[in-house]
Amino acid sequence: MSIYLIFRWFPCETLLWLGPASQAQQGTQPQSIKIEGDITLGGLFPVHARGPAGIPCGEIKREKGIHRLEALLYALDQINNDPDLLPNITLGARILDTCSRDTYALEQSLTFVQALIQKDNSDVRCSNGEPPIIPKPERVVGVIGASGSSVSIMVANVLRLFAIPQISYASTAPELSDNSRYEFFSRVVPPDSYQAQAMLDIVKAMGWNYVSTLASEGNYGESGVDAFIQISREAGGLCIAQSIKIPREPRPGEFDKIVKRLMETSNARGVIIFANEDDIKRVLQAAKRANLTGHFLFVGSDSWGAKSSPIEDQEEVAEGAVTILPKRASIDGFDEYFTSRSLENNRRNIWFAEFWEDDFKCKLTRPGIKYDPDRRKCTGKEAKDSQYEQEGKVQFVIDAVYAMAHALHSMHMDLCPGSMGVCEKMDPVEGRMLLQYIRSVNFNGSAGTAVMFNENGDAPGRYDIFQYQMSNVSNPGYRVIGQWTNHLRLNLEDMQWSGGEQKVPDSVCSFPCESGERKKMVKGVPCCWHCELCDGYQFVLDEFTCDMCPFDMRPLKNRTGCRPTPIIKLEWSSPWAIIPVFLAILGILATTGVISTFVRFNDTPIVRASGRELSYVLLTGIFLIYLITFLMIAEPSVVVCAFRRLLLGLGMCISYSAMLTKTNRIYRIFEQGKKSVTPPKFISPTSQLLITFILISVQLLGVFVWFGVEPPHTTIDYEEQKPPNPEFARGILKCDMSDLSLILCLSYSILLMITCTVYAIKSRGVPETFNEAKPIGFTMYTTCIIWLAFVPIFFGTAQSTEKMFIQTTTLTVSMSLSATVSLGMLYIPKVYVIIFHPEQNVQKRKRSFKAVVQAATVSTRLSQKSSDKQNGESKGEPSRSQ
Repeated sequence: MSIYLIFRWFPCETLLWLGPASQAQQGTQPQSIKIEGDITLGGLFPVHARGPAGIPCGEIKREKGIHRLEALLYALDQINNDPDLLPNITLGARILDTCSRDTYALEQSLTFVQALIQKDNSDVRCSNGEPPIIPKPERVVGVIGASGSSVSIMVANVLRLFAIPQISYASTAPELSDNSRYEFFSRVVPPDSYQAQAMLDIVKAMGWNYVSTLASEGNYGESGVDAFIQISREAGGLCIAQSIKIPREPRPGEFDKIVKRLMETSNARGVIIFANEDDIKRVLQAAKRANLTGHFLFVGSDSWGAKSSPIEDQEEVAEGAVTILPKRASIDGFDEYFTSRSLENNRRNIWFAEFWEDDFKCKLTRPGIKYDPDRRKCTGKEAKDSQYEQEGKVQFVIDAVYAMAHALHSMHMDLCPGSMGVCEKMDPVEGRMLLQYIRSVNFNGSAGTAVMFNENGDAPGRYDIFQYQMSNVSNPGYRVIGQWTNHLRLNLEDMQWSGGEQKVPDSVCSFPCESGERKKMVKGVPCCWHCELCDGYQFVLDEFTCDMCPFDMRPLKNRTGCRPTPIIKLEWSSPWAIIPVFLAILGILATTGVISTFVRFNDTPIVRASGRELSYVLLTGIFLIYLITFLMIAEPSVVVCAFRRLLLGLGMCISYSAMLTKTNRIYRIFEQGKKSVTPPKFISPTSQLLITFILISVQLLGVFVWFGVEPPHTTIDYEEQKPPNPEFARGILKCDMSDLSLILCLSYSILLMITCTVYAIKSRGVPETFNEAKPIGFTMYTTCIIWLAFVPIFFGTAQSTEKMFIQTTTLTVSMSLSATVSLGMLYIPKVYVIIFHPEQNVQKRKRSFKAVVQAATVSTRLSQKSSDKQNGESKGEPSRSQ
């Protein structure tokens, strides 16, 4: 609070009012500039940096402090010399140093409200008993400033109590847009909510989705980052890896710890930084110490802007940094003004001498200050050596002063029409009314852009986007790469990164998945995922889902969709077909030769003795067995499938029906002969053919019933050749015959074969000279062995991807072998005799049925006797009467 010191031993005429400003002047540094005028404006500038612990002020700030302060003085000069703006009214100022510290600035700003504080002097008397004469402090009608948002917020809370309008030239915290709390605050720079949106648009334009944030503790840094995080959360698609706060009073090693924390999420190379100038510099220094030059990709707020001081001696670390600054222009008139300032003509700026010493690295001799022999003496003519560059917020300082002036001018025009100076209605200036005029201003500012305020006192969002570039640039520095005015215009082709690289570096949590992979999200972090391969017959339905291809399709090589599975069939050129076809051709030729021989020698004794009728039937069956090979390999169609059903079991059925009829006839003859000399029934050729055809008709009946229940058709089997690797998947065109239906189709023939084998075994004792029982027996034994081998092969390959080819080959070869055995054992010897030994093909003496039976009986007894002798048994001679 203000301090009142009453020196009762002084004359009352010299009693002074001492407030915070005069109190501060008791130190080594002056703290206030007073410019006389009819209307006084307040000014708050960070002339000095924040001092170390226990000391409010540190080193002088050349750009953010002196440049901006001089911009206010320049604007006052321009306005006071303008005959059209506030004519006959002079603007004055009371300018204070905030030392970049909000608490210190609050103490200083009490100077602005001194004139509004009611003071009770009733108990103060002079030595002569008269009341004291206390000079009345100037009344401040409005304040230009402050710079930092935390300072502006602290000051705005005090100024609001006394209805003093405030226009800031640099405070951008979104919190200050709250008109209910900071109703007297306005600003000519856009709030950080716009800046945060612009920075988010920049991050997205560069393809980043994983960044960290870094904020200086205080309203500016924390509010800026909060706005950025809130906007990014609403927009989606961006994740914050870490949000780190820089303490107001960082301890030694604090910035090294911050850099180490940032490296915990090293993929988040992008760092959004809302920090003051000093903190930015120390972050860059820490990154350099950690040997991380080129790793971090900074996106800096307007506190970094296009300033050279934060990156001084840290240019390599800052290379590629993208910064943002409210759209501005260099004010030529100010450049001319500032470069003309000297120690002689700028005595009104009480900090100018200190700036001069710091800028030119020299020392002034002043009373009470010991001269430093290590620094050269200032001559006052060092200006020609100055490396001056206009500070970025100079334009906004000038616009803020002009905004206040235009508001006062409009207020004067309304309240004091025709008056040449400040009239009674403006003495004093009513703060709430002035605020309304401030919010209504609309004029072209110093850079030619419109200066106006919305209902919250915010200026429109207009930003220039810079990048600090070093590589391939003759003059390293900040380069404009885009603008933001409600939407982003960014020239990515103008950007350069560490080492001159033009490709935007990555700052992502997870890199895009490869073709054929899906994203498996990390819980709670929408920008992070693991990539999982869609394997087998899956394809990528969307970026998060694998789905199975339809049963008749397989995935594309990149698994972005599905493609039809190729359809194959057993080709004639396949090795699986060549062997069966070769055997079938040989069998057909041999069968044709046998039939031709039998037809030619149809009336010869051997042909007649073999039973011509049944032989032709049996040979027909053998021919059909060989023929089925071609149907099994032929391309499936309805006709082919129908003939497969019909002929697959028919050939075997015909063959084994004929052989069964033969063996059964022989068995019955000799069994009947043991009982009587009367021949058994149904042994004539006609009867034998009838029995054979009855047996065959059972097979035909079953096939035609099958035709009626399920008409033949083709099908494509996509499961048979479906290996783990879908590239080898094939659909197989086949007939609608399952393994079960195939076995059922053959089962009747197998039953006939087994029955025939049984009769062959029972007839094994019949002499070879009388019948074909023994050749038929050998045929059936061999055939059974072939089919016993067929079963495990056929069913053992059920899980093989070559199932159809193996089973088809196995079936056709087995059938050809069984047909070959029948042909070879039953007819090849006969053909051999007919062709090569025709002398044996002669008629023998006919014997009656009785003679045949007796001969067979004698033969049987002789066999038994021979067997008994071998066993050592002595038997008597049989009676001839038997």
